[in-house]
Formats: sequence, C-alpha cells, structure tokens
Amino acid sequence: MSMNLVTLLYLVASVCFIQALKGLSHPTTSIRGNLFGMAGMAIAILTTAALIVQLSGASAGKTQGMAALLTALLLGGAAGAVMAHRVEMTKMPELVAFMHSMIGLAAVFIAIAAVAEPWAFQIVAKGQPIPAGNRLELFLGAAIGAITFSGSVIAFGKLSGKYRLRLFQGAPVQFAGQHLLNLGLGLATLGLGLGFMLTGNWAAFFAMLALSFVLGLLIIIPIGGADMPVVVSMLNSYSGWAAAGIGFSLNNAMLIIAGSLVGSSGAILSYIMCKAMNRSFFNVILGGFGGDATAVAAADQRQRSVKSGSADDVAFVLGNAETVVIVPGYGLAVARAQHAVKELAAKLTSKGVTVKYAIHPVAGRMPGHMNVLLAEAEVPYDQVFEMEDINGEFGQADVAIILGANDVVNPAAHTKGSPIYGMPILEAYRAKTVIVNKRSMAAGYAGLDNELFYMDKTMMVFGDAKKVVEDIGKAME
Repeated sequence: MSMNLVTLLYLVASVCFIQALKGLSHPTTSIRGNLFGMAGMAIAILTTAALIVQLSGASAGKTQGMAALLTALLLGGAAGAVMAHRVEMTKMPELVAFMHSMIGLAAVFIAIAAVAEPWAFQIVAKGQPIPAGNRLELFLGAAIGAITFSGSVIAFGKLSGKYRLRLFQGAPVQFAGQHLLNLGLGLATLGLGLGFMLTGNWAAFFAMLALSFVLGLLIIIPIGGADMPVVVSMLNSYSGWAAAGIGFSLNNAMLIIAGSLVGSSGAILSYIMCKAMNRSFFNVILGGFGGDATAVAAADQRQRSVKSGSADDVAFVLGNAETVVIVPGYGLAVARAQHAVKELAAKLTSKGVTVKYAIHPVAGRMPGHMNVLLAEAEVPYDQVFEMEDINGEFGQADVAIILGANDVVNPAAHTKGSPIYGMPILEAYRAKTVIVNKRSMAAGYAGLDNELFYMDKTMMVFGDAKKVVEDIGKAME
C-alpha cells in the first residue's frame, strides 16, 4: 500500500467525520450522521491496520505482535458493542464519560510507548534522540490525555450517583486554597513538560504524567452535579485535543484531523452549554464553577404546602385545553416514560389539542439527552422545539406538563442572589395551568427549591412518570 493511497483513504475518512458532525447537528439527519461516522472510523482502522501489517514485515516476532494487536482490536470492539447495546438511556452520560476516559488513557499509553521506542513509530531512526518538537507534542498529548482520564473517571462517578466515595458524589468537593493548589500543579506540570521537551528526561516525563492525573481529578471534584452536562462536553473536547497532540507526534494525519474535529466541536458545544447555564467559559475550562449552589440552596429550603392532584384531575384539565406544552426532564428518562408520553400526546392530538415539546439545552445529564429520548420514541420532529423557539409560546399555552424536570424550569433563575441567577430557563410558569410530575418534593440536581411548585396555578402529581402518564391516558379514554 503506497503512502499516497494511505493519505487518500485518511482524507476520505476525514470527510466522513465532517459529514458525521454535520448530520448530528439535527435530529432528522442524525442517523445519517452516525452512519458517516461509523464508515469513517472503519476506513481509518482498516487503513491503519493494513499500514502496520505492511511496515511490520513477516518475521515471527512481528507476526505475533500483529496477532496481539488484532486480538486487542476485536476484544475492544466487542466490549464496546456489548456495552452500547446494554446501556440504558439514563446511563448514556456515564457511558460517554467512560469512553472519554478510555481515549485519554490511550493517548497516555501511546505517548509512553513513543517515548520508550520512538523508532517503532518512525519518529526517528533507532538510537537517535527524539527531536524537541516531537517531545513537546508527546508532552502535550500525554498531559491532556491524563487530565481527561482522571477527570472523566470523576465525572463518571458523579453522573452515576451510586458510589459512596465522597469524590463520586454529586455535591461539589471544596477546600481552602483549592484554586491556588490547581494553579501550582498546573505550573509544575507545565514546567516538567518543558523540562522533558528540552532534556528528554524520563523522570520529568513521568512526574508530569503523575501531576496531570492529579490535576484532572482536582479540576472536576469542585464541580456540582447540576453542571455535569457542561463537564461532559468539556471532557469530550479534551479527549479530542489529546488525540490531536499524539497525532502530531506520530505524523498521523488521521489522528490530527479527527482529534481536531472532536476538540473544536466539543469546545463549541461547551460554550453553548455555558451560555445555556449562564456560566463563564473560562471558569469551566479551569474547573472552578458551580461550586456553591448546593450549599446556598440547602440553607434556604423549608417545609411549604403544595396543591397536589391525581391522574383524573390532570385528564380533566387536558380535556379542556387547546394547547399543551410538554417539558421532559431526567425523571422521564429514569422512568422510561417517553413511549407513554408519545401515546398521551397522540390521544391529545386526536382530540384536536395542539401538542408541543420544549427542550432545554442542558435537560438531563448530557447535551441532547432529551432529544435522543424523544427520537427513540419516534416523536415527530416538528413537535419538538428548542428553548429559544418555544419560550415565547408558554404565555399562550393552556397547560404546561413538566415531567421530571426541575432546575431548567426554576423561576429562581430570574431572582438576584440565586445560585442560578441569569441561567436561561424554559418559562413554563407563564402557562395558564402547570402540571408537575415528580416522585417527591426533593430538590433538583442543583439542590434548589423551585418556586414554580408552590404557585396557585401549579398542580403536583407525585409518582413514577411512566405510570402517571399511562394513568392520565386511561382517564382520558
């Protein structure tokens, strides 16, 4: 296989990745986008494998090495396929965090291998030192990879919420001098990395790696659970830059292009998420945001009365409505209620009621979580509206049905002094009647009480979202 052919195939794969990102920008083209992404990755893997076989020759040792490599590819691919098939929709954010951690760890291992045997990667001839430029690229790729790995592990634990270890709990972990410690570790990591670049010293390289692992952990632990959607997109960006850095070291155009696409798209998405949550983009990058929301909110919570109702009550209200806006949240995902919601919407539509879905950019546990849930239930795309497109219609809506959402509809975002002040929300409180389904009066992921629940126009319906929605549908028959 000539290098011209390899370059051409890598270019084709890159075009597929670009088309994948373009396709994933809208639900109607997302399936096509996924197909482009899979095709591009298949081309990249097969081309790289063929190139390795060609460069390895036919000696016994190299043949064994190729067998081990192909075995690892098969085992890794099989494990990924099984995990993706088994994962529940509510656990998708944890799976994404896990994948990010694996990309970061892969970058670290490749960097270590390249530093140990640079001739095996055709960086230099055997016995020759690694050029300073390549050492800089290896340092950056390894450091970003290490930060991505440890940060993603913490994000996985926070998203999962089932581990007792304090670092894995949703509440932020803070201590005095935290930012100064992070700054010191960052400068030390940079200094060691530059030392490795200038001298090629192995001790400096491994010390830099160790500090990078610690820094990744410290960057994520002060971030509260409500801000995890931004963390997911941020770590996605980090993983891309780690891959790009290693790509420069290995002179692999495919890694450079793919890593740059992932890194830049993740950064753009992080910026969009920050705007949706009224966060500072630079604070997100430095890991110093969203830390005090829970502490402030906990002190403000108190026992208050709400107006509760039953499925029959909701059915009566819906029977007299002309326009209904449904706001899905994480509670809907936990209950797997998306199919029941679609059936309820179909019944309302058949009675002449206009039904729309309102999606907040950070509803759920990752960007686009609610869009994926509704797409799985085959909800018509023309009924699904983003926040900026639907907010102006809540004032004319007869009923707003909030299913498991909390922070994204909290009017406290309009109150100065609130931990979420300035965060754009779905203005469901403007609807004539508000129906809220929750399991209990527990606070949302941000730890804040929600004034919407105590309004005279609001009816609380407690219980599992799927059962409640199914009961409402039956009551409407």
